[in-house]
Amino acid sequence: MEVNRICNFNAGPAALPEPVLQELQANVLNFQDCCMSILEISHRSSDFDNVINDAVARTKRLLGIGEDYHVLFLQGGASLQFAMIPMNFLAEGRTADYINTGTWSTKAIKEAQIQKKNFNVAASSEDRNFAYIPKQLSLNPDATFVHITSNNTIKGTQWDHFPDTGNVPLVADMSSDFMCRPIDMSKFGMIYVGAQKNIGPAGVCMVIVRDDMLKLIPDGLPTMLDYRTHVEKNSMYNTPPCFAIYTVQLVLKWLEETVGGLGEMEKINRKKAELLYSAFDESDFYKGTADLDSRSMMNVTFRLPSEELEKKFIDEAAQNGLGGLKGHRSVGGCRASIYNATTVENVEKLISFMKEFENKNK
Repeated sequence: MEVNRICNFNAGPAALPEPVLQELQANVLNFQDCCMSILEISHRSSDFDNVINDAVARTKRLLGIGEDYHVLFLQGGASLQFAMIPMNFLAEGRTADYINTGTWSTKAIKEAQIQKKNFNVAASSEDRNFAYIPKQLSLNPDATFVHITSNNTIKGTQWDHFPDTGNVPLVADMSSDFMCRPIDMSKFGMIYVGAQKNIGPAGVCMVIVRDDMLKLIPDGLPTMLDYRTHVEKNSMYNTPPCFAIYTVQLVLKWLEETVGGLGEMEKINRKKAELLYSAFDESDFYKGTADLDSRSMMNVTFRLPSEELEKKFIDEAAQNGLGGLKGHRSVGGCRASIYNATTVENVEKLISFMKEFENKNK
């Protein structure tokens, strides 16, 4: 059945690859001939074992990591990880560095403050409303970890190169740019990802944690808030969000088998971003909000000459099949989220509309 789909630029929940949606549709009634829906199968069944184990294996292949990393599927989103990270890794006598690049970094810092943990804000771009990624970092060589947010959905900034932290492991919230490019995983003790932006639907958070980080965890934590619980039970201590995990598995399969891996995905993502930012740079009507050297490949934030024109732009874009272009409620303006599943063709349609809108409203 033909479906009239918009060009989806939502920031999250966000666009999913159409082949993934089609495969989901086919398995809603009868999952791989087991005579049950994927929504109905038991998480203790061999059918679901195959799903979660394949998702773990594909994650490790795509990132080039071995058995010293554990891939977990948890609930509570990245927001719960803000609290679990200091709870697990900052026992008495330990300290961490946090780099503040916007809303989500600020929330992570707040959760460490609530628990009265020792930490240092090693750098911040708050002085200019988080329009850039800071270059000067006051890092503590004795820190347990350095926490960063790799991509900032609200402000439209992204770490192009990750900071050199020496022997101190990075802990990164990669919710909005995970799997958009290859990364050197040896720098990271842990990565966590709310799936709903770049690798799946809302309802599951992927955590990738290295063995040495698990050794930092003190005894006596609540069972569900201890990473070791989920490592030991392969993310199935309690009933996991099976359908969301299955969707992530299909997205990983698409990345690996259709796109051809993260190197190829990066080429596509850079092309999309270059096309869109070039449209801004050639215009005096649209203005990007992030510094040139901090621009995000995933979330392109911009303003028009007035708030009235911004509202008109968003409304008319929607009427032309371009959805999700309203900026975050905390900052206003406009935002085009061009995650992995957003095609080059959709970006080209947006640019064409932008040029027409500018010509009519200058």
